[in-house]
This record gives sequence, C-alpha cells and structure tokens, in this order.
Amino acid sequence: MASLLLHFADEAQPASRLAESLGLPLAEISRHRFPDEELRLTLPFAADTRLPDTLVLYRSLDRPNDKLVELLLLARHARQLGIGKLILVAPYLAYMRQDIAFNPGEIVSQTIVGGFLGELFDAVITVDPHLHRIERLQQAIPLDQAIALSGAPRLADLVADKRSNPMLMGPDVESLQWVESAAQAHGFDYAVCTKVRSGDTQVAIQLPDLDVRGRAVVLMDDVASSGRTIAGAAEQLLAAGAASVDVAVTHALFAGDALDVIKAAGVGEVWSTDCIAHPSNAIAMAPLLADSLQPLLD
Repeated sequence: MASLLLHFADEAQPASRLAESLGLPLAEISRHRFPDEELRLTLPFAADTRLPDTLVLYRSLDRPNDKLVELLLLARHARQLGIGKLILVAPYLAYMRQDIAFNPGEIVSQTIVGGFLGELFDAVITVDPHLHRIERLQQAIPLDQAIALSGAPRLADLVADKRSNPMLMGPDVESLQWVESAAQAHGFDYAVCTKVRSGDTQVAIQLPDLDVRGRAVVLMDDVASSGRTIAGAAEQLLAAGAASVDVAVTHALFAGDALDVIKAAGVGEVWSTDCIAHPSNAIAMAPLLADSLQPLLD
C-alpha cells in the first residue's frame, strides 16, 4: 500500500470526500476516552497488514487541546511502526492567533504549536491560517511543505451564485486579505470595517464611509468565533440601509451562542466551508486540498 488516509469518526464525511478526490484508501482511527479523561487510540492495522509508505492524517484542529495529544500519540506510534512519511491535513489550524506577547509573561503559541507540528509531520496542509504578522506559514511551522490554501475564492463563487451584484465587507482590517481576494475573483465591490476590541466578546464596529443603501452585503472573514464582531457589523449595515446582510466564512467555529447572536442581528444566510463541520457548511474543500496533496503523494 503506497498511501492511506486516516480519519476520526467525527470527520468521516470531509475525509471521505478528500479520499475520493484522490482515489486513496480510507480507514478510521478508533478513539476511546477513559473515565480519567485519558485517550486510547487504535490504528486500523491488523497484525498482517502491509503498512503504507505514506500516511495522511485528516484532523481539523478546532477544539484543539485533545486533538494535539492525538497527533502526538499517532505520529510517534506511526514512526515506531516504520512508516516513512506523515502528512497532516488540518483544514483549521489552531493556536495561530497568539503570534506576539501582548502582555508580559504571555506565551506565544504560534511558533510553539507550529514547531510541535513540524517535529511530528513531514508536511502540513491547512486553509486560511490566522497569520497577520508573518508572511508565510513556514515561519510558524518550520517545514518546506507547510502549505496554506484559501477558501476565499470558493466562497466568492458561492456568493456570485447566490447574490446579484453583492458588496463584500470585512468586519475588521485583518479580514482585508480574504475579502480582497474574493472580490477580485468576480469584480465585486468591497470594503472593511474598523474594530476596537475591549474583551473576548466586547467589540465596537465602525463602518467604512460608503453608501450601502439597497445593497446586498456579504460579510466575509476567515473565522467566526464569538459572533459579536459580525453581529455588530450586520446591525450597523442594516441600519445604514443595506437591503440584506449575509455571512461567508472559511472556519465556522461559532462558539457558544454565536450563531444565535448573528441571526438576532438580522443576518440572512450563513455560509461556510467544511473545514470545520457545521450545519452552515456550503462549500467542500476536498478538490482544493486534493490538488495540493497529490504532488506530495507522487
């Protein structure tokens, strides 16, 4: 067996789509949690199984803390078995936000977690990692094959299909890279808001100086977590006369009551990629992931 794609039960659907795109055999990792919260993982290898030369692990790193331990156990065990090449497909990459110490004593998680992944794997593929003070993913994950893809063009295609002459709007300056990329793919008008954050869920939003009256506005970002930033922008856009406000995000974290907050703000549709499994998933990333993974398998 040249290559095998492994996944966990909770990500069977996106992993299956990726395996089908590449014609790869697919198998599931068994996961058991003991009463004391320790994990027992079992690979689907019988005693007489011929081991793959390359093992591809599909694991999106939302709710990351248990998953990082899973990666450690799996990668170290695979190396002990003699598997030569390990590739991680992590459509969502955790711990990338903390890229500097904002206060004395804070731990910079980006390079620590990135270094951890670089030690375990030969290649890492992700989508829209939250990078703002570095230019390349390799600066966080010290691998030549640290590959960052973007869901923005595929979300732009969806928006073009769903809305006529939309205006794309980023909820903050950090979202500009995704909004601009998506807008340029179809010639959409675009702009970004400015944001002042006073806590994890306390934000103030200021709209750009543009006339949005009668426009179908789509708020676009790489990730939606608390939902407060998007909700604040949506309320102001509707108050300014926007005909509708929808949301398109790569990573649908939507922690706690985030989706309820967004809907209560007057948002119509919420679309996301399947980088994180969520009812809002409208775009499968398997074709894009497969295009980047194929050369590594060859």
